Amino acid sequence: MRPADDLSRLLNPRAVAVVGASENPARIGGQPVRALKEFGFAGEVHPVNPRYETLQGLQCYPNVTAVPLPCDVALVALPAPLVPGVITECGKAEIPFAIVLSAGFEEVGEDGEQLQADLDEAIRTSGVRVVGPNCQGILSPRHQVYAGFGAIFTEPGLSSGPIAMVTQSGGFGYAVMGLAERAGIGFDYVVSTGNETDVDALDVLADLLERDEVEVLAVYLEGVRDGRRLAELGDRALELGKPIVVWKVGNSAPGRQAAASHTANLTAAPEMYRAVFTEGGFVEVRDVDDLVDVARAVLQRKRARGPHTAVLSISGGAGVLLADRCEEAGLQLAALSAETTEALRATLPAFSSLRNPVDLTAQIFNQPDCLHSVLTAVLADPGVDQVILYNASIQGALADQLAAEVVASVDGSDKPLFLGWSAPPEHIAAALAVLHDHRVPWYPTPGRAAYAAGKLLEFTAKAQRGVRRLPDGRPTPQPVDIRPGERVLGEHRTKQALADYGVPVVREALLTPADIEALTEPPLPFPLAVKVESPDLPHKSEAGAVRLGIRDLDELKVAARTVVDNARAYAPEAHVDGVLVQETATGTELFVGVVDDAFFGPTVAVGLGGVLVEVMGDVTHRMAPFGPETARDMLAELRGAAVLRGARGKPAADLDVLSDVLARISWFAADHTGDFTELDVNPLFVDGDRVVAADALLVLPDGERSTR
Repeated sequence: MRPADDLSRLLNPRAVAVVGASENPARIGGQPVRALKEFGFAGEVHPVNPRYETLQGLQCYPNVTAVPLPCDVALVALPAPLVPGVITECGKAEIPFAIVLSAGFEEVGEDGEQLQADLDEAIRTSGVRVVGPNCQGILSPRHQVYAGFGAIFTEPGLSSGPIAMVTQSGGFGYAVMGLAERAGIGFDYVVSTGNETDVDALDVLADLLERDEVEVLAVYLEGVRDGRRLAELGDRALELGKPIVVWKVGNSAPGRQAAASHTANLTAAPEMYRAVFTEGGFVEVRDVDDLVDVARAVLQRKRARGPHTAVLSISGGAGVLLADRCEEAGLQLAALSAETTEALRATLPAFSSLRNPVDLTAQIFNQPDCLHSVLTAVLADPGVDQVILYNASIQGALADQLAAEVVASVDGSDKPLFLGWSAPPEHIAAALAVLHDHRVPWYPTPGRAAYAAGKLLEFTAKAQRGVRRLPDGRPTPQPVDIRPGERVLGEHRTKQALADYGVPVVREALLTPADIEALTEPPLPFPLAVKVESPDLPHKSEAGAVRLGIRDLDELKVAARTVVDNARAYAPEAHVDGVLVQETATGTELFVGVVDDAFFGPTVAVGLGGVLVEVMGDVTHRMAPFGPETARDMLAELRGAAVLRGARGKPAADLDVLSDVLARISWFAADHTGDFTELDVNPLFVDGDRVVAADALLVLPDGERSTR
């Protein structure tokens, strides 16, 4: 893919040629002509259709090369077989961008493959940057650019606002825009990228991030081809303080298959995306409402310094609910200071609950002005980072007064407030307009207010931390001895390769069966483990090729014969390099796995459970390489993290030592990108400050990959 150009002429064109224009404004080729002509677009509109001299009251041109210059965008609404030729004509006409609405290319399978190849060649030779095909177009309320089709493109006067959205689903993305519009949230730019033959979602995202008018990015994402670039954009978002609110779909096996069918967009496993979203400037959401709610939160421009949250509610029951929802959202109920408590006591009725969550009681109906006093006191409390207020279903004149009290209170504070209000929006329209003018976010349920507060804090904490830079002192890159034709590097040689990176491994000796029969002394202190060393037996336990707890020399010799016999019976063609005799390691078992993903490169997974890791599913991911600080974050994210801190009499793991080992494994993976497909270190034992890899396996590019 070519480097992204400046997309200014695409997003704010001086003129648009509509190729395949229709006289009928209800048709795909007619909608944009009417919208561009009538909805305030300041540039020129040039219909292109050889059957007309004028079209919808505009001069019509027979082909793109006849269109007067300058023309920045060709909007193509023609049958797929005609599209490559039009792109070639755009190059001759010096039109830099084309938006191809047409479908029927690679997304339809074999029938579209030749057309796709023709389109690729036309793009390559013409130099034209192409959005699509199979997209729904571009809409910019900021510049009144209605360059697309669909219901939203028939609505004049759409609200402009400091949000930009990139969507890989045109129909659904513009439906989201419509929902946001009805919720009072406007967009400056919305771009549907379709099949992404040329310009992709990341190209658009990179451009929009740098625009001063854009404060929040929203992304509907099915998949990307360059996970590393996605991560870089997440880092840039942190630097700029602009959240990327991402709705990633296609996370299930059926969903991934549907995404591939939808836009021919193959995608990586969901954990790869989560590795990027967790570390960078992304806020991941689950549904349309979540996206709108988080956008509302961000647009108030205030950021909490921490998780300590004061909950104020007219409903006592809603206060209890909010306490639950705050914990689920990663927030903590703030302990109100003595000064704040006294201020509340002087304002609220004697029967009010003055502990957090604070019950404002129905007295608010009689004394609505007390809300200002309460909010002012709570916002001034140094132990409070943010406030969630719930106004229940209050309507009418009282609603207007409460809205005025809220904005009077928050205007003098730099702390965010999230307002839950369950009255029908049409019954509190004036109050909501006041809140909107003062950037106070409101939510129809208390739970949604807490969710938005938690998501905003999630981004704020990462922004305050800043972009993670790799620390100095990385391990010196070391080669791995891979022999021609090898498909798997066995346990012994894999651990040797890891040891070269400073990863501690168990002491062991690789011996032949004859060597073991001749032993008069054990090679290592008992108890010992005995395993077959064979690159053809990646799962030795299943083959009966492992014996543990060996306590004397006779038992060692019997175990060696047994594991070799079992291996040969299980896989007669397997090559046996010898027998590994290992010291016995103890402690908490961890799993470390690395996949050299086609889209994201080497990505490290860490989980508790050893052989039970697949059952427990307690795993977290990051892209390699990373430093010990990131490794500590990964460990803290595990549901079973308490085990590492010491539980049931077990010593606490030295997290500094463990994090350093994980970082070293990540450097090994990064240095050998392309040399392997998978690395398993399982188990990695942790016992206090002792961390050792007891087993490891490296799968090479021609080897059989495990099922993920």
